[in-house]
Amino acid sequence: MELSYLSLLLLSIFLFLHPSLISSQICQRNCGKDTLKYPFGSGPGCGDPRFQPHVTCSQQKLTFTTHTGSYPVTSIDYTNQVIYISDPTMSTCSCTVPSKGFGLNWDAPFSFDDSTIFALVDCAMNSSSICKSNGYDDGSNSKLLCDQGSPICSLLYTCQPISTINLPISTCCVYTPVNLGPSFEMDLQKLQCPSYTGFYNFNDQQSDPEKWNYGIALKYKFSVTNDYPSSCAACERSYGVCGYSGAYSSFICNCPNGINTTTDCFFASSYNSGFRNGVAWLIYPLAWSFVWFYL
Repeated sequence: MELSYLSLLLLSIFLFLHPSLISSQICQRNCGKDTLKYPFGSGPGCGDPRFQPHVTCSQQKLTFTTHTGSYPVTSIDYTNQVIYISDPTMSTCSCTVPSKGFGLNWDAPFSFDDSTIFALVDCAMNSSSICKSNGYDDGSNSKLLCDQGSPICSLLYTCQPISTINLPISTCCVYTPVNLGPSFEMDLQKLQCPSYTGFYNFNDQQSDPEKWNYGIALKYKFSVTNDYPSSCAACERSYGVCGYSGAYSSFICNCPNGINTTTDCFFASSYNSGFRNGVAWLIYPLAWSFVWFYL
C-alpha cells in the first residue's frame, strides 16, 4: 500500500510538471550595447551550442575566442551572417606591433569572409621563404603576393609606421584569397614576418589606408544547408530566445517569464496563466482517488 501511494504521488508530480516546461534563468537579448540574436547567446544554454564556445558575453562585452587568443567583437551583421572582430596585436596605418598571427579552430562554424584581406609586414627579405620566392603557396588556394605583386603593399608603404620599419631590407606580402590553408592558421614565426595587418570591405578606389576598416570579417552558417531553424523562428516570433539544454543540447525556447519550453512562448504563456492550475486541480483529486481506492 505504501508503494502504491508513493508511486501515485510521484506520478501526479510528474504529470504536473509538464516535460516541456522547465524553470530556468533568462537568456539576455543584449550583451552591453550589442544585440544578441541566434545563433549567438548571452551564456551557456543560450543561442546555438556550436557557437557558444567561440562567441561569449563576458562583463557585458562580446568576445571571439580561438586557440590563438581572444578578440573583441566590433559588430555583427545578422542579415549577411558576418561577424567583425579586432585584434589588439594587429598592425594598422597608425602603428606597428609584434604579433603571433591569427588562426581559426578547425571545428569552429566560421570561415573568412571574402572581404577579408591579410597583409604580412616587416618580412625579412634575406631569410623568409616567401620573400626569396616572391610568393608562397601553403598547399591551399591561398597564396601570398609580395611587394610588386599587390597594390595594397604600395598603399601600406604610405603609412609612416610601416614605411619606417627596416626598409628596404623588409617587405610586405598579401594573402589572396584568405583561408590560411588546411591548418586555418597564419604562422608568422614560420613565415618570418613579425607582424600582420587585416582589413575588410577594401575598395580599390580607396587610396587612403588610414580610412580602411582594420579587423577581420568572418562568415558563419546556421548549418550545412544554412537553413534558419524553424523551431527557433517560431520561438522568436513569440518573443522568446532560442537556447538548448540537456546532455544532447536539445532545442529550448527561453521565454521572458523565465520558463523554457520545447515549442514557443505562446504555449508557455497559456500554461503559466491557467493551464497549470487547471491540470493541478484535475490531477490531485484523481491521484487521491486512486490512493484511497488502493488503500
